[in-house]
Amino acid sequence: MMTCNRCRKSFARTERRCPHCGEPVPDSSGVFQTSTVLISASGADQVFRSVEEVPPQLRNRLLKSTNGSNSATILIADRRGRKEIAKAMRSLPGAGPRHLLQSILGAEASPGGWDWLTPARKKGIMAVVAFLALALSVIVFLHHWQ
Repeated sequence: MMTCNRCRKSFARTERRCPHCGEPVPDSSGVFQTSTVLISASGADQVFRSVEEVPPQLRNRLLKSTNGSNSATILIADRRGRKEIAKAMRSLPGAGPRHLLQSILGAEASPGGWDWLTPARKKGIMAVVAFLALALSVIVFLHHWQ
């Protein structure tokens, strides 16, 4: 038997959802997907666990506002999540993903304007610096000083 996290009622472990409230059984992998809906209306803040929990009148307003032409995707991630998103987006071509990346990471995206310095460019610069240092050493040791 298993206890539902939402309604605290017992049900069989073989069920994919709680038969009493419909809550999905959490993955045993350690990765959990959650959602929270915060609505600030009429001077009050209300928190709901899903869109389905939002009262019908507020839900209609929510759906209208999120399906309109001025709506956008809202992504909320912790520090590790932001880094994973940034890593995935760095491989995308074009300026669009770069602007989105900067908006996701904020100040972390381009600390001092160094976002052009990719790992491949760092290696190239280090190779040039090493070559120049070696060449300068050879010139100094081979030069006949008077």
